[in-house]
Amino acid sequence: MTPDPADVDLAVALVRDAALLAARIRAEGDLDVERKTSVSDVVTTADHAAERLVVERLREQRPADGVLGEEGAAHAGTSGRRWVIDPVDGTYNFTQGSDYWCSAVALVDGEDLLLGAVAHAASGRVVVGGPGLPTTVDRRPVAALDDRPVSQLSVATYLHPLRVDDDTLREPFLRAARLPATMRMLGSGSMDLVGVATGQLGCFLQARTPPWDWLPGAALVLGAGGAAELIDVEGHQWSLAGPPTAVAELLAALDADPTDSLDR
Repeated sequence: MTPDPADVDLAVALVRDAALLAARIRAEGDLDVERKTSVSDVVTTADHAAERLVVERLREQRPADGVLGEEGAAHAGTSGRRWVIDPVDGTYNFTQGSDYWCSAVALVDGEDLLLGAVAHAASGRVVVGGPGLPTTVDRRPVAALDDRPVSQLSVATYLHPLRVDDDTLREPFLRAARLPATMRMLGSGSMDLVGVATGQLGCFLQARTPPWDWLPGAALVLGAGGAAELIDVEGHQWSLAGPPTAVAELLAALDADPTDSLDR
């Protein structure tokens, strides 16, 4: 399904303005940081302000649409469409002075993913795309992804295997993690998926990914000719994105019989 150009323009404006606002708040030193579930899972005044900006803009311009935001915004709407918002993705990086963070939105219509948009404040780049919308960076098309095996690629994740005490999560991850050329843990799911869509990273692999960390970037990968898949393994949902062959290999490793030898 091809998204309405007006929705594309709105998504670009939303993430651009949210990222600029968050960056300005950080530059002014006005960050109030709160811990959520761990030392690396935090929220700041910039997250709340950027989400509020996006929600208020949507209330004005798309009042019938629903919203779902990482920082608590939730409205069902009446149109059947929903905007999924991550005002600052990579908040721990953001609080540490790193530039590896972004603002992201996705638009879904029922079960259909229409588009995703991601703004990287440090470079000013805005990436937008979807299953029916070829991915662009600042309106310039990205190259179609080369279909390569995972052994030739990096895989980005933010799952810390040494902190996972559930074998039903750890063991599938280890089966998949032995396949790529190298692993990367960079701290922002949407930025990682931008990297996949633009060819700077090979694949993305993560368990229990919330929709705001998955949908915007998955749309970009699909718009670049890649694959974006969800699979349930031993009670956990996994998100995978990248070139189709590499994603198929990772899917097979995750879903392998856990009684089989890893050396098979």
